Amino acid sequence: MYFNMEAKRFDLNIEKVLEHWEIHHAIREIIANAIDEQQLTNTKEIQIFKDKKGSWHIRDFGRGVEYNHLTQKENNEKLKNPDKVIGKFGVGLKDALATFDRKKIGVTLLSKFGKITTTKFPKHDFGSIKTLHAIIEESQDKSFIGTEVILENCKDEHIEAAKNFFLIFSGEKLLEKADVGGVYNKGKTSRIYIGGLLVAEEENFLFSYNITSITKPMRKALNRERTNVGRTAYTQRVKDILLQCKGEKIAELLTADLSKYDSGNCHDELTWIDISVHACKLLNSLKKVIFLTSTEMFDARSMVDEAKTSGFKVIIIPETVKEKIRGAEDYEGNKLKDLGQYIQERHDNFEFKFVDITELNKKEKDIFKKTEKIFDLIGGKPRSVKKVLISETMQIDVHSFTECAGLWDGTNIIIKRNQLKDLKYYAGIVLHETAHALSGADDVSRKFELELTNLLGRISHKIIEK
Repeated sequence: MYFNMEAKRFDLNIEKVLEHWEIHHAIREIIANAIDEQQLTNTKEIQIFKDKKGSWHIRDFGRGVEYNHLTQKENNEKLKNPDKVIGKFGVGLKDALATFDRKKIGVTLLSKFGKITTTKFPKHDFGSIKTLHAIIEESQDKSFIGTEVILENCKDEHIEAAKNFFLIFSGEKLLEKADVGGVYNKGKTSRIYIGGLLVAEEENFLFSYNITSITKPMRKALNRERTNVGRTAYTQRVKDILLQCKGEKIAELLTADLSKYDSGNCHDELTWIDISVHACKLLNSLKKVIFLTSTEMFDARSMVDEAKTSGFKVIIIPETVKEKIRGAEDYEGNKLKDLGQYIQERHDNFEFKFVDITELNKKEKDIFKKTEKIFDLIGGKPRSVKKVLISETMQIDVHSFTECAGLWDGTNIIIKRNQLKDLKYYAGIVLHETAHALSGADDVSRKFELELTNLLGRISHKIIEK
């Protein structure tokens, strides 16, 4: 190989060659260095183009490469700016040069500091051992801005494969930005980027992620090859990103996916309970929603219909999430509206629509007039019951999730108007609520059942002994 006699030879002293690296891995390092320089110097975007001779060029507009950059093992500037750059290893450039040499790719580095090419030379004092050397020549353009890397014998597919490692060339769109990274729509697979460089792919993630704030485990996992980083290294950071996202788009996509939990078709992020709870809190603060389990959807059908009619969007959640959100507040300080909270708020805001006896139709009046006779069956109206009232509206029963037929409010027995359509319905509800008035106990309690049995016994005795 011919080179200027005034050029200097610089032994790269590459101790370990990454034999499995392909050409696109080496190009990746060149592109990564160019992007890092752009970020560190806040200069214009890098250029990647092909010239008329078929050679590929990768150009940044930073400070320019110097031969002493080839001596570094770890770049202190990059280590001090982990949130701005992709790389941390100064050996990335040397690895790339070694791979280009092994793959017969011609490489030239140009800057105002000089021209760098590579060739093999015998090692000093060990003539039988040839190592890769950098050839350093004077720059022909002292005003040259940045660094330009020229690659000969490089195919288009090598460039495309290298660009595929980078978020900026992926076409994935940012959905929401957080302090420690960003959430992106995914392509065929979900991709995990660190500082914009692809380090892993996930088949069952809902989004792609770019991590911009690196944790110690992640830094440790970022080896020279920058690929196949294990999930354990970035899981917490992915969670951190999602937990910082407060936008409606992310909330809707997360909760929509959460509804697939019971069928086993949700993405992996929604199997993390803290992310599922976050999605519920987020959506609750943004929209009119109610969170139900699939069982509640079936058992509380009338309640679900009522909620939908009132403008609520039903979000299906697993039982595990239901337990976590019970009594919890969203990011605006509002209670998360699960079924229990919905019923409680309905009770708190409920108003009876009482009906005056004069407004009843003839059949209803005839049945209502038998109220005193119903009480006579048990020895008369208890002193604890002031009145029997009729209402068009009724509160929800917490056991059946349907409107109560009647209730005891501590003073009066209130009966829903539709129970006046038949005497046996009406009499049954009056006596049922009377048992509550006498026992002071709720449904499905031993005390209430004993009182109801007592009333049945008194009625039976009265009828039999007549």
